Amino acid sequence: MIDDDLELAIGARIKQLRIARGLTLDELANASAVSRAMISRIERAEASPTASLLSRLCAALGLSLSAFFAEDAKDVSPLARRDQQAVWRDPETGYIRRAVSPPGTESKVDVVEVVFPAGARVSFPPNAASLAMTQHVWLFEGEMEVTHRDVTHRLMPGDCLFMGVGDGHAFHNPGEGPARYCVILDRGRS
Repeated sequence: MIDDDLELAIGARIKQLRIARGLTLDELANASAVSRAMISRIERAEASPTASLLSRLCAALGLSLSAFFAEDAKDVSPLARRDQQAVWRDPETGYIRRAVSPPGTESKVDVVEVVFPAGARVSFPPNAASLAMTQHVWLFEGEMEVTHRDVTHRLMPGDCLFMGVGDGHAFHNPGEGPARYCVILDRGRS
């Protein structure tokens, strides 16, 4: 189930992280390639960011989407129960993203489950702030077309694709049903 409180907290979280890093709206706009006006609207909860836009903001803040959605836990647990995992729905495509990894651990790896609707498309443009990150996309159900460095890879259940996050990429579900896959994101490449 999608957590409505999580949707409402996105703007506050972006603002809190921006201020904690000593960034002005203009500096975050320049680093993320998201307009100052849009960031301001998101921070005031007047707009809901798409997956692509939120990804660019997170990268500019030095976070993965998983780290963004993880609460700053005082009591870190190595176990993340399914009913306590953060779930977010992209307002543009309807894709559902579940942060599976236990929040607050020292791991540089995030595990994310995605349910991607039939016919949906999302693009993540190249982003220098994400160049140190890599990911594996492991498809469980359905089919996906993933474009990375101008090459389109057609994934079928069981297939796994490795790619750089900052290179830019696009996801498309050409199937008639939803696709379910896992993203294993490594923030540690140097």
